[in-house]
Amino acid sequence: MDKPCTLLVHFDKGSAAMANEIKADLEGSDVAAKVEAMKRAVMLLLNGETLPTLFITVVRYVLPSEDHTIQKLLLLYLEIIDKRDAAGRVLPEMILICQNLRNNLQHPNEYIRGVTLRFLCRLSEPEVLEPLVPSILENLEHRHHFIRRHALSAISAIYRLPHGDQLIPDAPELVERALASEQDASARRNAFLMLCLCGQERAVAYLFSNSERVTEWPDLLQMAAVDLIRKVCRSPNRADKGRYIKIIISLLSSPSTAVVYECAGALVSLSSAPTAVRAAANNYCQLLTSQSDNNVRLILLDRLNELRTAHRDVMVDVVMDVLRALSSPNLDVKRKVLDLVLDLLTPRNVEEVVLYLKKEVVKTQSGELEKGGEYRQMLVQAIHACAVEYPEVAGSVVHLLMDFLGDTNVAAAVDVVLFVREIIETNPKLRVSMIQRLSDTFYQIRASRVCSIALWILGEYSLSLSEVESAITTIKHCLGDLPLFTLSEEGETADSSKPTQPMVNSVTVSSRRPVVLADGTYATQSAATEAISTPPVTAGSSASTLNLRSLILSGDFFLAAVVACTLTKLVLRLEEVQSSKIEANKACTGALLVMTSILQLGLSSYLPQPIDNDSYDRIVLCVRLLCNTGDDVRKIWLQSCRQSFAKMLAEKQFRETEEMKAKSQISHAQPDDLIDFYHLKSRRGMSQLELEDEVQDDLKAATGGFSKETDDANRLNRILQLTGFSDPVYAEAFVTVHHYDIVLDVTVINRTKETLQNLCLELATMGDLKLVDRPQNYTLAPESSKQIRANIKVSSTETGVIFGNIVYETSNVMERSVVVLNDIHIDIMDYISPATCADVTFRNMWAEFEWENKVAVNTVIQDEKEFLNHVIKSTNMKCLTPPSALDGECGFLAANLYAKSVFGEDALVNISIEKQVDGKLSGYIRIRSKTQGIALSLGDKITLKQKGGS
Repeated sequence: MDKPCTLLVHFDKGSAAMANEIKADLEGSDVAAKVEAMKRAVMLLLNGETLPTLFITVVRYVLPSEDHTIQKLLLLYLEIIDKRDAAGRVLPEMILICQNLRNNLQHPNEYIRGVTLRFLCRLSEPEVLEPLVPSILENLEHRHHFIRRHALSAISAIYRLPHGDQLIPDAPELVERALASEQDASARRNAFLMLCLCGQERAVAYLFSNSERVTEWPDLLQMAAVDLIRKVCRSPNRADKGRYIKIIISLLSSPSTAVVYECAGALVSLSSAPTAVRAAANNYCQLLTSQSDNNVRLILLDRLNELRTAHRDVMVDVVMDVLRALSSPNLDVKRKVLDLVLDLLTPRNVEEVVLYLKKEVVKTQSGELEKGGEYRQMLVQAIHACAVEYPEVAGSVVHLLMDFLGDTNVAAAVDVVLFVREIIETNPKLRVSMIQRLSDTFYQIRASRVCSIALWILGEYSLSLSEVESAITTIKHCLGDLPLFTLSEEGETADSSKPTQPMVNSVTVSSRRPVVLADGTYATQSAATEAISTPPVTAGSSASTLNLRSLILSGDFFLAAVVACTLTKLVLRLEEVQSSKIEANKACTGALLVMTSILQLGLSSYLPQPIDNDSYDRIVLCVRLLCNTGDDVRKIWLQSCRQSFAKMLAEKQFRETEEMKAKSQISHAQPDDLIDFYHLKSRRGMSQLELEDEVQDDLKAATGGFSKETDDANRLNRILQLTGFSDPVYAEAFVTVHHYDIVLDVTVINRTKETLQNLCLELATMGDLKLVDRPQNYTLAPESSKQIRANIKVSSTETGVIFGNIVYETSNVMERSVVVLNDIHIDIMDYISPATCADVTFRNMWAEFEWENKVAVNTVIQDEKEFLNHVIKSTNMKCLTPPSALDGECGFLAANLYAKSVFGEDALVNISIEKQVDGKLSGYIRIRSKTQGIALSLGDKITLKQKGGS
């Protein structure tokens, strides 16, 4: 199980009888049987079997075979078997293999030579490789490029062995000469890579000597050249950085998209000059519009977002190029584009961005786009953000968006009406036109939530006489004829839907059913469920559905209470702006009639559910208020609501400003840091890009841009001890958690006086973790150490465990020794980060997510806010509840927390706690998520951390 190999296939372990069958098939003359026998032998070896008697059979009956499949399986077999004894010496039988390999390297068939050369890349025994070196070097001049390609790879692998420079001391010179005359693209790439790894100076000299022809190189060689430039420029000596950058810029015109992408990334890593960053951003934008793969587009958007973080001033110029990616049908791409663009808004480009978004909104009306409603909602939210940050552009979009108040996508319509509500408060110049437009389009609204917000806007911002009268008229026409519900004696049924005044094209649908009155007599109750009528021309609509009537008759008494409150505000304001008492009293009487009709409907038995107590009390309060109004009450209804809304918007703006300040990176330089002033340097021979780069480097040095992101203390906190101090092998791991993988840098120290052979770090995982690399065997000298790196992939946000052991052999002990390692627990906090979302989005996700974990509060903390802050700190989440809602001391606290994982998963938490009489806190912490793992892991974390105060 611990043998390194490039082939990994699961196979059930066999028995001694199977080994005999394999032997018999190999000794036979049937080629197909030999192939199957070799496959079974390879699989058994990979799964831990030793098959010690099989080697001689393979040498006698398999080595002479000319079949290509058998030869390939033979090389796999030779790669797997142990080539050294317990003392670390090469087995004598390997001499037989050397002769066969030499014959294969001189074989007339190109395929046999090529696969043998490729096999030699995975051999690490100098005793086996030394006799084969002359034959390998002869293949450098073979006529077929397939053989030359693998010969170069074999030379590179041998030269990089611990004593490889003794086997082929002149390898760099040989490869350099071969590279100069080579024509095959893959062979040139292998030769150039060998020089990059083993003779970097020669590779750089070759690159500079061919700098004028780099654009003509094949894309494989160009990619290798870009990797070399990156590696060279990381070194402290950066004297020739300008020449490297020129080569990178010339490669940006390559026809290969992969080369262009790599060059753009390399250019940004090498230079921070605006010219270089702008060139990289332009190429990313070109790739973004030319590539059809959504994964590629998402990666390119990530690169552009990284540029935005470090070079925002340059990225502002390419905003319109980024917007062209909205042509992608994928919603994730569209969402990422809009998020990126909103972060790049400036007074110079906001008008162009809003104009482009308006065109996209118009496109969604055609109905041809897939998921057009969701896309329209995203556009509305983006335009909303633009208008809030730059109010001067609100006038150009608000009237267009108000056409979508009656959108079938309720979420989009809610976003529009929330946008209208905020703009009408923050931009008073648009108030008159927006109120008029809202009155004209109110008939189109079909969603109850949109209706309630629109009614609040009409009640709060209809200030002039004409606006108040228009709003009252609009509401009455949408309610239709009154009363909504009538009750008459049997035989004298009255239809409430019949119009008291003649109306054009009136169509009414009503329903009747018999009921028994309190005195035992029969009666019929009727109500209009929907009516289509033509309101007066002043209402601004020619044919509309009575939306308010339909919603109220469906049992929505919360909306009915909002109608009552809106009419109350309008009547109170009409009394202020109307000079005629008669007209004011007439409007008050009409409002009272509407409210009593709603109460009559709510208290009847016509609807399955009667009116709720809250709505009933609210409507009754409005009735009493209109009958007897005091100055203090009038001030509360006409002024306080709007003042509270303005205060909420100011607080929201303050929180967003504070979040932006927190996100901004503040770096400080030490006063004794060195600053090189490029004005005092010689500019002879320096290009404009190099001069710009010097300026940027000086600015970074002055502002601390080169400072380390993590200090040594944080690194020490990430070191975990895996074994005890008394164990013969001591091991500790430094854990680095990247977004989608975990890197373990394990330091293994041999604390004995003996050589440890076949030392292997065996790891296993539990949870959604997956070990990427197979373990390799190492030999540790007495009191020496070895750095072993292990990569583990993470597939979801769930707490996982890494466990394992270290296995080794010594010359004194025949059996293998095992040292068990301590478990490594991967914390969920490494994968989630604080995030924000709208309250509506939070409620929608809370209703949608199916996984919930309910944790009871059990803590020694006695202050509600202190406990809330402790939970926030422990879970790395963001509190969505504003501070104003948490002010005061009432003994109760309810707050919503939100975080997002690196995999795009949402974590929702609701904290509801109460202080008991004895001072202790009680309540529950509820966690909801779309996946079970994050809900359970976050619940375990909260349970573990909630008791302590730190």
